[in-house]
Amino acid sequence: MARIFGTEIPNEKRIEASLPYIYGVGRTTAKKILEQAGVDPDIRTGQLSEEQLVKIASVITSESILIEGDLRREKQAALKRLTSINCHRGQRHKRGLPVRGQRTKTNARTRKGKKRTMGVAK
Repeated sequence: MARIFGTEIPNEKRIEASLPYIYGVGRTTAKKILEQAGVDPDIRTGQLSEEQLVKIASVITSESILIEGDLRREKQAALKRLTSINCHRGQRHKRGLPVRGQRTKTNARTRKGKKRTMGVAK
């Protein structure tokens, strides 16, 4: 398996499809990276030469695309800032509720977790 920035990407897939295995690189960003690096998007990852991998890595750094740990740190800092200033979005994150105005009477199970039935006290 090829390694780019500490992430192993699959050899048997096309490079265009295997670059999104890197956290912070999506399909569109992968296309842009390959275009700037001058690498054919249809080539398999296992067939890439060492120079092509270095070109791809240099394009990612030169375009200052946030990936992996840097991106995770930035997202975490943004959430920490929201919770520290006690804004509405920060409070919703703290409580584990939907942040963007979705309903919570029904649904919202992804955010709220497993349903806990409240028993009737006699």
